[in-house]
Amino acid sequence: MHAHRLIMSLTALLVLAGCGTQRTQETPARKPAEVKAQIVRLLPAKTVDREGWATDIYAAFVAQDISPGTQNLCAVLAVTEQESTFQVDPTVPGLGKIARDEIDRRAAKVHIPSLLVSAALQVRSPNGKSYSDRLSAARSEKELSAIFDDFINMVPMGRTLFGGFNPVHTAGPMQVSVEFAEQEARNYPYPVTGSIRHEVFSRRGGMYFGIAHLLGYPVSYKQPLYRFADFNAGWYASRNAAFQNAVSRASGIPLALDGDVIRYDSIMPGTTELAVRTLGKQLGMRNPTIRQQLEKGKSLEFEDTALYQKVFALAEKAEGRALPRAVLPGIELHSPKITRKLTTAWFAKRVDERYQRCMAKGS
Repeated sequence: MHAHRLIMSLTALLVLAGCGTQRTQETPARKPAEVKAQIVRLLPAKTVDREGWATDIYAAFVAQDISPGTQNLCAVLAVTEQESTFQVDPTVPGLGKIARDEIDRRAAKVHIPSLLVSAALQVRSPNGKSYSDRLSAARSEKELSAIFDDFINMVPMGRTLFGGFNPVHTAGPMQVSVEFAEQEARNYPYPVTGSIRHEVFSRRGGMYFGIAHLLGYPVSYKQPLYRFADFNAGWYASRNAAFQNAVSRASGIPLALDGDVIRYDSIMPGTTELAVRTLGKQLGMRNPTIRQQLEKGKSLEFEDTALYQKVFALAEKAEGRALPRAVLPGIELHSPKITRKLTTAWFAKRVDERYQRCMAKGS
């Protein structure tokens, strides 16, 4: 009895000692000056206004309560270098023609005659030049977006006819989606004098929303490579592509591994949902339940659903091996600015190369 008590006492002391050791080994919060100095060191050598970049990046981390550890800092710097080489408003070759082609494409999609578009663009703007001439001369997305905002406010029925035609979808040094920024603007820490669209073109706004898009959601990934893919293809695209791979292995139905597990724009089932339905009996699930659980595909919670877990169990039994829980989405990138064949996997791997170089510099 005494021996038992002695063992219990020693065990308790060891546990307490272990807890004390863990507390003393925890990394203390770093001072702002220390973090900003590290950012300055990690920035590419030719970056202009390194102190300014460090201040805006650090402020974005603090405002969003995201840890500014070396891994997170290098992830942000790698994406920024890939997207803009640390230019707040990078120039785009042939931007004027790209913009006009995009406007014409959108007009045709909603059946607005090209003659009407051309006539509207011939209207004189406040600086005396026609909007057509100003578009042709545009060199950066910020300039182009400002011209378009001016245009829709000046021409007759401009907002009604052309309000959704702004050809600029992504902006700023991290090329973050303007639509994403508008959705995430509720906690933006700076005063907004114009619009969130305008803020995305600034360094502080572009970095704030870019960091939110890259790091502002929980994932199970152990490799940042898959966050980089998600940055390009959408949150959880890599996780969802792995789920699609499992569905394909279990059902025998080939699927595009694009990360889209459900059609959110329609009640009609998409290809992935239809493939999952063929497994309904094996899963013990009816179609409404399958739909309900697929609708969680834009959250971490999807991984806790019976559907996710049972599909992987079926697929791994069929394959006789474990399957990955993250796969680079097989998406070909399409944009008026892209002139060659690029994919999400290409983007993610290029960013990861930059990330690895940054980590080596920070070690």
